[in-house]
Amino acid sequence: MNQIDNEVFYGLLLAVAGFFFAMLLTPIYTHFAYKYKFWKKQKQTTVDGKELPIMTKLHAHKFQRVFPTMAGLIGIVAVTAVTCIFNLDRGQTWLPLAGFLGGAAVGMIDDLINVFGSGKGAAGLRGPVKFFLISAVGLALGWFFTFKLGWTDILVPFVGDFQIGAVWVMLIFAFAVVATSNAVNISDGLDGLSGGLAMMAYGAYGVIALFQGNIMLFGFCLTVVGWLLSYIWFNVPPARFMMGDTGSFALGAGLGVVSMMTNSFLLLPIIGLPFVVEAGSSLIQLFSKKVFHKKIFISAPLHHHLEALGWGEAKIVMRFWIVAGVCAILGVFIAATGGAI
Repeated sequence: MNQIDNEVFYGLLLAVAGFFFAMLLTPIYTHFAYKYKFWKKQKQTTVDGKELPIMTKLHAHKFQRVFPTMAGLIGIVAVTAVTCIFNLDRGQTWLPLAGFLGGAAVGMIDDLINVFGSGKGAAGLRGPVKFFLISAVGLALGWFFTFKLGWTDILVPFVGDFQIGAVWVMLIFAFAVVATSNAVNISDGLDGLSGGLAMMAYGAYGVIALFQGNIMLFGFCLTVVGWLLSYIWFNVPPARFMMGDTGSFALGAGLGVVSMMTNSFLLLPIIGLPFVVEAGSSLIQLFSKKVFHKKIFISAPLHHHLEALGWGEAKIVMRFWIVAGVCAILGVFIAATGGAI
């Protein structure tokens, strides 16, 4: 095999390792999740404290049975183990793994409060607290990215690299982590939705990393893809478990880091367009209710609006996956023609 074949083979082996390790861990997680009742409490209010009668009605059938959350723990253990054993590198995989684990830590705190808490605080961490924690993760990783790895520029596709200085790069890095973490978390509302969208995005960035010669970063992305294939196997309707904030924040933070490591941050809104739309629809809804005292969508984010219009859950998820696949291909094309590869 030639060099590129060896590199692709290496990444595919890591994907297979992530998949099978996650499959082996799933029965262990399931045993403890059901034994200790990791039941997710149904969300009853919006971020501004208003009731959610539409979403509560749409998802009432799901909460007629009990099934656990925090299944992101499976991916955290699988991705961390595979990376530490086979693919650990200071320049390429320390930072995305740290972002993955940092996001997971914030999400896990939220999940633990939701599962084991009681009273009004049982919904999880308050929004400002969660925002502060994930911002701290982003700033800490951004500091390492700029002052330890030496990144001080950002690539504008079809234009070139711009030297903007370490401080600005660190702030952009933190923004990528915070925005993507919250966007992936917001999209985690239907069985298989966020997992499939994240799989497409990580796959696209894996291809970009491969053609940049960042082989270990490519391997990290494919390790995550391998875990997500395992997760989706069990998360298709009716889901055996939910990813929880543990998984969604880990995926979002890791994806934000990978976008910066490939110097493709400006491609993130394209590759992750479904996440942008999901988060944007929630922000638009909140802004409209605050300012104009009226709703734009029947229910936000967009996937709940489509549910309220009568779209079936599988139809929404599959069509979002298709859009995500097209966006992933478009993002890789722009990277190839715009100077990122």
